[in-house]
Amino acid sequence: MDGVVAHGVRRSFGPVQAVRGIDLTARPGEVTALVGPNGAGKTTLLLVLATLLVPDAGTVSVAGHDPVAEPDEVRARMGWSPDVFGLYDNLTCREYLQFCGRAMKLVHYEARAAELLEQARLVEKADLPVHALSRGQKQRLGLMRALVHSPQVLLLDEPAAGLDPRSRVELRELLRRLAAEGAAVIVSSHLLADLEELADAVVFVDQGVTVGEHRLDALPAAATRTWRLRALELAPLLKALKGTDHDEPTAAGVDVRLPSDEAAADLLATLVGKGVRVVSCQPVGGQLEATYLELTQ
Repeated sequence: MDGVVAHGVRRSFGPVQAVRGIDLTARPGEVTALVGPNGAGKTTLLLVLATLLVPDAGTVSVAGHDPVAEPDEVRARMGWSPDVFGLYDNLTCREYLQFCGRAMKLVHYEARAAELLEQARLVEKADLPVHALSRGQKQRLGLMRALVHSPQVLLLDEPAAGLDPRSRVELRELLRRLAAEGAAVIVSSHLLADLEELADAVVFVDQGVTVGEHRLDALPAAATRTWRLRALELAPLLKALKGTDHDEPTAAGVDVRLPSDEAAADLLATLVGKGVRVVSCQPVGGQLEATYLELTQ
């Protein structure tokens, strides 16, 4: 398989078991989300996949190669963008990407650098030193560094951190395009709303182990989900919600916890039947967030 397969991966740091048995499959042509709370082992797993940590146990294949036995083969086919990365601050953006291209033995490294600068919307900053960039601009430059050699596998740890809304939309479009071209993309992020629009599959991890692997279109239904209701008049809405599990009203509306989409539809029909003039009824957060909360509670 040209994507990523990890089975039974373990990694400790002294007495601390950071990864206690993670399984993960990321297929070519798809974006796989890696989701879990802080300290769940996500970054440690990505460091193993990126050849930067040797696992204590388990098997790993990245683009068809073993990161421990064949690290050079993996690095030639893998792009890695960590959540905290080091850039050569005194180089210009153009020089930095050209240097990365030469390090990857690209023949047309100058043209590739120019292409990536345009893709990152950094053409106007091309001849400025890296230290003059904003946080979000450095984030975009770091992502372009990971793409310089057109990798088969792309590993991203919190790639949207520090990005403005427009850049986050462009990041989603870029990753979807890379997947459409056949790359296996793994994204670790806490921005679940972005992942829900981006990913094809999700791997949930908690306390160093995999607690679920699912297709995004086949997530298990959460036991409860919060829905937000708004009506033209608050008093009739609160009267009709008497006896339900709801919070105190806020400017955003009234949050009600319901066991299913069917229950939400039934409640909405009841409210309308009682003459409550409902303005909106929508879930708070997506299905991915609800499943995550359910699995890691």
